Amino acid sequence: MRKNSIKNTRVNTEVMHELSNILRGGIKDPRVAEFTSVVAVEVAPDLKTCKAYISVLGDEKAQADTIRGLQSAEGYIRRELAHSLNLRNTPEIRFVLDQSIEYGVAMSKKIDDITKRQEKEEE
Repeated sequence: MRKNSIKNTRVNTEVMHELSNILRGGIKDPRVAEFTSVVAVEVAPDLKTCKAYISVLGDEKAQADTIRGLQSAEGYIRRELAHSLNLRNTPEIRFVLDQSIEYGVAMSKKIDDITKRQEKEEE
């Protein structure tokens, strides 16, 4: 199975969907922030490993605590994935903090500030 094949894309989508369901309803660890979302998932073609890109709404401490909480709950998450997905192998999950949403919000705020300054200068 090639990395960008249709089958791999479907597996990525299913794992992302089930992983977000597990994070929304199954994790009881207080370190995991309430506003945690799965942005993307990359499952290796051999279904052995998986990178899950996680976005956390909060400060840096909340983000670091959430990643640590998810890493400690990886066994539980893998077991739940194995129950909900019918895959040959249940991938070993590596959680990666994704800050693209936060970066986009910051850039949007900077653009708004610049346009406001230009409007004030024109008046």
